[in-house]
Amino acid sequence: MTTQRRSPLLAGSHGRALLTSSVVARLPLAMLSIAILVHAQQVTGSFAVAGLACSAYAICGALASPALGRLVDRHGQSSVLLVGAAVTAATLVAMGLQPADSPHALLVALAGVAGLATPPVAACVRTLLPAIVSRPSELPALFALESTLLEVTFVAGPPLALGLGAVWSTGGALVVSGVMLLAGTLPFAAHRASRDWRPDAVAARSRAGSLRAAAIRVLIVADLGTGIVFGATEVGVTASAKHVAGAAAAAPLLALWGAGSLIGGLIVTRWGDRLRGALRLPVLLAALALSHGALLVSTHSLPAMGAIILLAGATIAPTGSVIYAMVDRFSPAGTRTEAFSWLFTSSSAGAAAGAAVAGVLVQAVGPEAAFAFAGIAGGLSVAVALLGAGHLAPRCPVAVAAAPAA
Repeated sequence: MTTQRRSPLLAGSHGRALLTSSVVARLPLAMLSIAILVHAQQVTGSFAVAGLACSAYAICGALASPALGRLVDRHGQSSVLLVGAAVTAATLVAMGLQPADSPHALLVALAGVAGLATPPVAACVRTLLPAIVSRPSELPALFALESTLLEVTFVAGPPLALGLGAVWSTGGALVVSGVMLLAGTLPFAAHRASRDWRPDAVAARSRAGSLRAAAIRVLIVADLGTGIVFGATEVGVTASAKHVAGAAAAAPLLALWGAGSLIGGLIVTRWGDRLRGALRLPVLLAALALSHGALLVSTHSLPAMGAIILLAGATIAPTGSVIYAMVDRFSPAGTRTEAFSWLFTSSSAGAAAGAAVAGVLVQAVGPEAAFAFAGIAGGLSVAVALLGAGHLAPRCPVAVAAAPAA
């Protein structure tokens, strides 16, 4: 019985290879934002230009993601992934080789092109995961495992980019990121599951794509709220740390945030079948909102903030796993990859908006206001999930069901 429970998540060598290759392919993606920011500032001497380049990469990536997902849904994964990886890698190499007197607009444009072409590896792997599990009830736990493994890239990626910039050059860090992106995407696109995946046969396609499903619209808006929570929290933590002990103190706090997500993902992966009542979207969103909002009481104590942000982080992977499982279940035929891509767009837009608003609040009021804003945004996500419950409930339950007796 123990073997039966674990094997779908481990999925044999076939499933392990798929998950491993997807994580390797996404490691350089976790390096790009900070690598572009640092290199653009180094080349131009301007943080304003660096910020524009980083924003161009993020905004163009968010805008292009659903379109790339739709291309995958219509033409398959391998071609879209390989072309996107090749274009992005070439663009990053070109950006990394730009001399100090390069036009500022060129650097911003290259960053935008890199964002537009970034291969949708995350959406593709999440489209493939349902084929790994033997029972649909195990899917949220598998998504939690995938989210947990993804946290490794966010822990390792930025320090790797900064380390390469320090020991070699900021341009070299971009070149290495581009080469790693191409080299990492190749084995994922060549994996049998990705190579053999075929779009659903659909008689008629709608211009609205995945957005024609009310459940997908509900999930996108809820995910937008969680993105706002994350963006506001990052600004609030940085401001609080700077006030108490200096900006560098934010790094270990943000690392604890990621560690908490790792812990939460592992809990769902191992004991999801025992947590049926807790693994429901409104419950998870409420826990996420309350725990992040609770940071407002810890702004003058780094140990207190560390303890709370660790608990707050533990809500992230479980919430994401349930949202991903619901997207898989409710996306219209032939639009699954696009639906997953919309989540990337909504979370990215939310994080950008959350960071912008929180920055204004910190400047005017203080870090406490940023965390209060994060809690309110999370509460709005709860309200969206509750109001949209009728669209999310009919087809299948959200919770991870218990494994049947052997």
